Amino acid sequence: MSKKVYCIAQFKPKAGREQELFTALQALEPNTLREDGCLQYIVTRQLKSAFAEGSSMPIAFNEIWSDISAFEAHCQRKEIQAFFATHCEAKSGAAEDWNVCIYTDEPESFDAPLLG
Repeated sequence: MSKKVYCIAQFKPKAGREQELFTALQALEPNTLREDGCLQYIVTRQLKSAFAEGSSMPIAFNEIWSDISAFEAHCQRKEIQAFFATHCEAKSGAAEDWNVCIYTDEPESFDAPLLG
């Protein structure tokens, strides 16, 4: 059974503050990549394409964690909490809006083999 957790954390910058927000998010990468359980952690910018016309926020973290415990431990790190307090929750922050969701690759009724 897969225990991996996939996180998409999206951010909408305030007008004129996209580079500031992107740079602040990039600064989180080096320490996070050192965390136990972090398999992927990369901040990305939305591209325009006729083949991908969906709506989304313009900046997104694409994360893969070994399990839910690793993801939740990451969320409790002081550096991560400080980022959200400074850039998302504070009125002076660079983010107008944000959305963090986690996913599993397990089907809802997965028939896992019994090991024994």
